[in-house]
Amino acid sequence: MYTVSLFMHALSTQGGPAGTGEWRRDGVGDADESPPEHCESAPPEHSESSPPARSESSPPELRESSPPERSESSLPEHDGVALAPLANKSSPSSAEAAKAASRHLRAHLAEALVDASPKMEEDEVQVLKFHGAYQQDDRDWREAAKSTGGERAYSFMVRVKVPGGMLSAAQYLAMDRLADEVVRGRSLRVTTRQNFQLHGVLKTDLVRTIRVVNECLLTTLSGCGDVERNIVAPPAPLADAAHASLRALAGELTAALAPSTNAYHEIWLGAQKVDSSEEPADPLYGETYLPRKFKTGLALPDDDAVEVLDQDCALIGLVARDRLYGFNIALGGGGGLTHRKPDSYARLATPLGSIDAEHVVEAVRIVAGIFRDFGDRTDRKHARLKHVVEERGIDAVRAEFCRRAAFPLRPWVKLPPLQRKLWLGRHEQGDGRVFIGVALSAGRIADTPALRLKTALAAAVRAVMPNIVLTPQQNILFTDMTPQDADRLESVLHAYRIETGAGLTPLRQQALACPALPTCGLALAEAERVAPDVLDELERELMRLGRARAPLDLRITGCANGCVRTYNAEIGLVGRKPGHYDIYVGGGPEHLAEIYAEVVSQEAVVLWLRPLLECWASESLQDEGLGSFYRRRFGSSRRADLCTGAKDDPAWKRVAASSRDEPVMAAHSR
Repeated sequence: MYTVSLFMHALSTQGGPAGTGEWRRDGVGDADESPPEHCESAPPEHSESSPPARSESSPPELRESSPPERSESSLPEHDGVALAPLANKSSPSSAEAAKAASRHLRAHLAEALVDASPKMEEDEVQVLKFHGAYQQDDRDWREAAKSTGGERAYSFMVRVKVPGGMLSAAQYLAMDRLADEVVRGRSLRVTTRQNFQLHGVLKTDLVRTIRVVNECLLTTLSGCGDVERNIVAPPAPLADAAHASLRALAGELTAALAPSTNAYHEIWLGAQKVDSSEEPADPLYGETYLPRKFKTGLALPDDDAVEVLDQDCALIGLVARDRLYGFNIALGGGGGLTHRKPDSYARLATPLGSIDAEHVVEAVRIVAGIFRDFGDRTDRKHARLKHVVEERGIDAVRAEFCRRAAFPLRPWVKLPPLQRKLWLGRHEQGDGRVFIGVALSAGRIADTPALRLKTALAAAVRAVMPNIVLTPQQNILFTDMTPQDADRLESVLHAYRIETGAGLTPLRQQALACPALPTCGLALAEAERVAPDVLDELERELMRLGRARAPLDLRITGCANGCVRTYNAEIGLVGRKPGHYDIYVGGGPEHLAEIYAEVVSQEAVVLWLRPLLECWASESLQDEGLGSFYRRRFGSSRRADLCTGAKDDPAWKRVAASSRDEPVMAAHSR
């Protein structure tokens, strides 16, 4: 039986919700609640892949108590009181029912793929996500379809899973050709999880698309769905042992957390069908998989390109004498909230402890098992691991982890502040070879009348045949080149007038945007299509203030789900309704942003930001970024690791009170 896709052959050759109390940090691991000493656990009573035995009687309540007095180098002695099962609030969600009835992710996908309809029914749509595709429709066409009585313009987004973003030249060129054949607009899109997305694929092209992906030793399996998503890792191909270890670990974790089902190969690759009633349940995920998606990220303190604390499971490498000897583990990060709902929130991961490097794969499987057993399956808006950690408490989660682990959980190792890096332009790898980073606007690789970017990148790859890395900043790295090959690649790019990105302003280098309209069904406003206009206007304002070369990151999403880590940005625009955005400011790798203003029209965004930008330009310390300046000068006393859906304390009022623009801002208040 196939258990993972063919690609594995290539790898082998604000006062928020109650529950945890105040939690703040100035540097990674510099928490008010001291991290615990180690939990030396007895052999676990059950494996991480099987749910713990549950009593038919009411479960004991979790204890709520103050953290015990302890030194920074010690973990609490736990007494076996771990997580109690969730009390059922209601029946499982419809998505849970679809998974349970899917026959190990088969559902009726095979039949749906050959019927005449351009779309699939809801149960098949839910299961299709596990296979790496979302059903969408062109929202630009909806009104016309409604007025003429026609059907919506349905298509599918196919997500190609690329562990650590690493591709060969041949794989890149295969994806480039596939986009020409099946993608509307012939574009490729790089995501913040280092995937490729193919938008606008017709249902009649789905089988061919996924088959081609697998033929070049990639996969779409678990690119979406309630399982471990793509493993993200620092993209720089540096030759040091720590970076090399993380690159290898991305592949190991991908294999260890891939769903085990023959359905993928039956439906898409023509494998022999097996009787689903005789196929065992997935040894990790069970019959109904996880309550929601699960994201793991790898980082180093000096290379946090993935913004690791935004992950469900954050793994920060511990290095001594050029050797990666272990990992700090933090749990419960994740973006996404609901507008004006204080009990919804984006969240940074909370320190759990540290482990030896040899146990990291098992540790992530244990965390996934805890999420499987204790996540909320009745409400998908309340079903992430962050809700378990926030509302049940990290001490209870830690005790459950120790109960399941057959290895010690050691103290959290205090580290310097995390550093984000872009890796644009030309760099030495440390092994005599060179890599070049090229900035992509919103991750889109496409030809336009003004710029033949897609053609240029394919020509550069064919000229040199470098390896490729997709980055969490939606950019692309060409790697493992001799200096001479790097010169040739740059010559090809220059012939097509392609900038590597090193010459762009910092604002443009760091900007991120999600696709939003017209394909995303959740988008309330534009993102990718308006990003150039927003950047133009903000760049003009920065030039007026003499800050055009100062580092500044802007991120735009069409809805509150924060798919480009909007709440980690110094300036985040979050779609609220057509043409209008909520503005968030002050985010960073270890701080989430705060609400600055609500329901601001696109045309007025810079007007609303002007008082803050002027204060930053005139009052900031040397080399102080906007996010750090905002937190020092205007930040509230709320928790730095939580950003809720509440909007009752917009920061513009604090900023305007100290600026000459107070009357103007008050006139525009809502």
